[in-house]
Amino acid sequence: MHNTRMKSRSNPNEMPARHTVPLADALARPLQDLRISLLDQCNFRCPYCMPEAKFHSEYEFLKRQQRLTYDEIIKVAAAASSLGVSKIRLTGGEPLLDKNICELIERIVTLPGVEDLAMTTNGMLLKSFADRLVAAGLHRVTVSLDSIDKDIFRNMSGGRGDLDQVLEGLKAAGDAGLGPIKINVVVQKGVNDHTILELLEHFRGTGTIVRLIEFMDVGNRNGWQMNQVVPSRELLEQIQKRWPLRAVGKNYPGEVARRYEYVDGAGEIGFISSVTEPFCGDCSRARLSADGMLYTCLFANQGTDLRESLRKGADDDEMQGILSSIWLQRADRYSELRHPDLAEHHVLKKVEMYRIGG
Repeated sequence: MHNTRMKSRSNPNEMPARHTVPLADALARPLQDLRISLLDQCNFRCPYCMPEAKFHSEYEFLKRQQRLTYDEIIKVAAAASSLGVSKIRLTGGEPLLDKNICELIERIVTLPGVEDLAMTTNGMLLKSFADRLVAAGLHRVTVSLDSIDKDIFRNMSGGRGDLDQVLEGLKAAGDAGLGPIKINVVVQKGVNDHTILELLEHFRGTGTIVRLIEFMDVGNRNGWQMNQVVPSRELLEQIQKRWPLRAVGKNYPGEVARRYEYVDGAGEIGFISSVTEPFCGDCSRARLSADGMLYTCLFANQGTDLRESLRKGADDDEMQGILSSIWLQRADRYSELRHPDLAEHHVLKKVEMYRIGG
């Protein structure tokens, strides 16, 4: 990773180092990760996230004044880093629709304590951005790619995805040094589960890490039902028949993926199994939406409005106090408490995935 760039202090306008205060929630989970959604817009219309029928040409997304400014994002990120956040991920919507994103990256990487700055993208614009992202200080990217079959991929992107363009973006990212690159694959029974081996074969031996994600009941628009979920253990058994795997340990505390490597040395894959094997006990993530709401769970049905405090002039210490208070009271563990029948009927009105990223 490009830590030498990140730790540079040549800019006199950079923020000075601040004391880091260890922080843990009501279930003794530390605050280590902050996911920042830059905007709620996307150039895809994936049916499980932003179906075209709802997010059509007349749909009103957040206006510029409703979204946090870069100064406001930096103030929240600085407060979070002072409380122990060392990993920041930029998401959306599609973050590369923000044409000035490199300016924000340059500012985030100067924050004391930030050791890992990553981005999740659908990859369509990645080729044109890759070199600039590296120059700005981004460490790595994760690309959402649900199938290597062109027709299935296009259908799962709402008719807007171009597989060749995404693959070109992945190559450009690799060439630029944005690695290790990860591929996120949402697996839906009867939709793309039959193409998983083909996708794995494509990325074997490339150094790209594929992560297979159980289809989750995020938000309220994806029509989630338990019978659409392919349990990770079934996928593991299927893959093992083709390529022997062995389990490997976590890279860091709170890592959500169970990691495996090919016995023949062709690389690594991971399984994210929020439905069948919840991992709430290790969750160290907070999520900041584009309009300034802070959520403490991917499945949250409410958040805390930071935009109002920011625009009323909250200083650094006040913002640190607000974040600290939110995290100290946090007791979320939705996936551990989930009951499939209840989740299917969406008893809780949860925040939409396009608002807070995955």
